Amino acid sequence: MGQSIKEIKSLLQSIDSIEILDAHEWNQDTRKGVQQALLSRRKQLLKAQALIDKYETMSVYENEILSQDAQAVICGIDEVGRGPLAGPVVACAVILNAGHAYYGLDDSKKVSPAKRLELKAALEQQATYAYGLATPEEIDDLNIYQATQVAMMRAIEALPKQPTHLLIDAMELPLDIAQTSIIKGDAKSVSIAAASIMAKEYRDAYMRELSAEYPGYDFEHNVGYGTKAHLAGIDKLGVTPEHRKSFEPIKSLTTKND
Repeated sequence: MGQSIKEIKSLLQSIDSIEILDAHEWNQDTRKGVQQALLSRRKQLLKAQALIDKYETMSVYENEILSQDAQAVICGIDEVGRGPLAGPVVACAVILNAGHAYYGLDDSKKVSPAKRLELKAALEQQATYAYGLATPEEIDDLNIYQATQVAMMRAIEALPKQPTHLLIDAMELPLDIAQTSIIKGDAKSVSIAAASIMAKEYRDAYMRELSAEYPGYDFEHNVGYGTKAHLAGIDKLGVTPEHRKSFEPIKSLTTKND
């Protein structure tokens, strides 16, 4: 008696290449359940291969630097929180471990919350990273661009080892370290994408904690962005020390109340 469809479905999970799958004798099995199982496994393998291919594409900058200096310490840097009305801007600096393969890394806005948490946990275990923050007061005193630079430099300074080359998302830093600024770098570099994921998860958690200190602004959901619930909270409760006084509509409100 041949193998049952259930047995074949189970065994299919051990096949890890399209070539082996296509060459298998199960392709000659005319049972509908077997053919569906083969198709399902093929889709899984194609999806997995697409993630690997994307990861290789997003490693181009890192590989180019390493081809010129095999001992280079590459650090990806990104920030989260330039646009919100409240809370700090948060930067993360990440040095990926040798042999890294964090498949699924991408711009944090394109990654599901569950996948972000999974990637963050993996990065925390193996990568080298540090955070840097610029406060709402610093954002108001400097401007958001310069405050973002400050947050990024603080993240770099907090690293346990210093990088030799920085890959930065659309910014340049006044540091005497080789650096490459990449427009939309969080979608083009695995190092920057890792920093993007880490920074977003850190800041989102920070804003959830802030919501307990300042209830009524819906920080736990809007993480400081100017949603209807947030603006309603400002209208009802006023402006907090965590609000950016240089950002509208808060600037007009605070000027009017002076």
